[in-house]
Amino acid sequence: MVCLGNICRSPLAEGIMKHKIEQAGLDWQVESRGTGSWHVGNLPDKRSIVVARLHGLDITDQRSQQLEKADLQNFDLIYAMDTSNYRNTVAMANNETESSKVKMILNESEPGMNKSVPDPYYDEDGFEQVYQMLDKACELALKRLINKA
Repeated sequence: MVCLGNICRSPLAEGIMKHKIEQAGLDWQVESRGTGSWHVGNLPDKRSIVVARLHGLDITDQRSQQLEKADLQNFDLIYAMDTSNYRNTVAMANNETESSKVKMILNESEPGMNKSVPDPYYDEDGFEQVYQMLDKACELALKRLINKA
């Protein structure tokens, strides 16, 4: 899960997907990263923590990490939250195999639309909307991945 600073959208996506994977009884690894380094080592944004808690999730074990080239080798699938982070992630790829791992997360819920998850950082009311978008996308992604496995 990749966004800009790894404090708002991608930590929510990580928490949501981890919870769904756990509920499905799977042993899959999910992590999140930011393309920028501003918040490395920090907790998720307090508003992401609050909205996650409202939905029964605790994301306070997460710390912001910056995306590295090795992540494109080490992970099977990389979901970008928006087109800018998608482009920045693909640009780090060493080859077509790595770049083909990068997907827009909302294409899971709205295939082929390449819609971005809005960054709620400057919008106090945007965190619940982002949670709902990511919850739906993660649910559909997990169903697709299970059927594919």
